[in-house]
Amino acid sequence: MRDALTRAAREAAEAEARALAERQATERQRLQFAIAVGPVTMLLAEARAELAPPPPPPVARQRELDEQAALRETWSDEVDVESLLLTDDGLSFRRPGVNADVVIRLRRGHWAIQGQTDLHGLRRDEAREHLAGFVRDALRRGQRCVRVVHGKGHGSPGRTPVLKARVQRWLAQCDEVIAFAQASGPEGGAGALIVLLVGNSRRARGPRRDEAAQPPPGGGPT
Repeated sequence: MRDALTRAAREAAEAEARALAERQATERQRLQFAIAVGPVTMLLAEARAELAPPPPPPVARQRELDEQAALRETWSDEVDVESLLLTDDGLSFRRPGVNADVVIRLRRGHWAIQGQTDLHGLRRDEAREHLAGFVRDALRRGQRCVRVVHGKGHGSPGRTPVLKARVQRWLAQCDEVIAFAQASGPEGGAGALIVLLVGNSRRARGPRRDEAAQPPPGGGPT
């Protein structure tokens, strides 16, 4: 009994000593901080400025939706554009007045791809709406050379590409498309198109490689 009491008293004394040492260390740190900072003056509550973050710029969301709807509605599945497609490998396309070497450069990967979209697994109307939104966003970001993946149709009935001809038809009806060509093998081959869009000047030329390598305002290549 006596040993137990002695041990309990010793443990209590040790605990008190540790607590005192911690309080002394905290007080030393407080004093050191006060010396380092120097004299301070508390601000009055009414003198404090309320610094609210600036509001984000307004986004014309309805206008974007209207533009996308208008672009989508102008793309018809009934329009015959076969006469506009060049009868080469992949049925490429270029606007009247556009140099023939533009299509050759597209096919050879002369310009860096600045964005891409994948239409795999989408139904016709979904693909058309998605592609219309992608073109609109690419134009807004200043992207000139983009890739559209429509697939090779391996998962479609009869293993025939369902979207390939439709995507070609839609893009040929889009005034913002200067030209397109089937992608090279490493870029998707028969399952993708490389598309050249108009720039701010609307001139029928592709972006120079040094221009295309720079990320456009609002984001880099995807």
